[in-house]
Amino acid sequence: MSKPLILVTNDDGITSQGISVLVKLMSRIGEVIVMAPNSPQSGMGHAITVGEPLRTKENRLFGEDIASFECSGTPADCVKIAQFQLPKGRRFDLVVSGINHGSNTSVSVLYSGTMSAAIEASLDGTPAIGFSLCDYSNQADFSHCEDLVVNIAKQTLEKGIPRGIALNVNIPAKQGLPIKGIKVCRQTNARWGPSFDQRKDPHGQDYYWMKGDFINLDKGEDHDEWAIGNNYISIVPCQFDMTGHHGIRQMNDEWDI
Repeated sequence: MSKPLILVTNDDGITSQGISVLVKLMSRIGEVIVMAPNSPQSGMGHAITVGEPLRTKENRLFGEDIASFECSGTPADCVKIAQFQLPKGRRFDLVVSGINHGSNTSVSVLYSGTMSAAIEASLDGTPAIGFSLCDYSNQADFSHCEDLVVNIAKQTLEKGIPRGIALNVNIPAKQGLPIKGIKVCRQTNARWGPSFDQRKDPHGQDYYWMKGDFINLDKGEDHDEWAIGNNYISIVPCQFDMTGHHGIRQMNDEWDI
């Protein structure tokens, strides 16, 4: 009970390499509980399950000393039900999601199940972090960032972050040189251009594979894509309030309402 209570979740599924690394690292600093999807949920965003029941099943994938559960729902579902299943009077001190296989910089935060789990935790004021490694391989090497991941989690616990904030942490893939450091920065102004590969099934019907092209519109040097491209870890503080405040001003000034 003297250790911080840390929930570990992800969107790649409970058997992914990234979550096993994150469980190991968080076990250095706290009491870990795992609640993660029983199958990959990448790209699910902040979806929740409302039309069918959620099911959880306990397992011991991470050793006998770590309470671990697989969930039939989305990453956001995992955070919700983990808090519900905790004994009364207990709260998570920290929620960490990942380590995702692949980047979640810029606009990708909108589609990311990894970050949606972290943002879900932030809704009730729980400090939360989404970790992503910019390497899509199932055999990705996490060794170059392990101490930095622990350091970021420790500082979040010890020094705190503003209520309602979730940290979006992106880590460069392992290269020949060590990571230069950490940059706290803003989200890149970029988007995914629509692109599909159109094909025919054996019955002659059209079907589509989404591809998409990343279009970086940002020339600055203070955003997450610049940091990753220059071998820095990026940290972007994110919030769930998507209000376009400049839109309120413009509409109140110019609209006849």
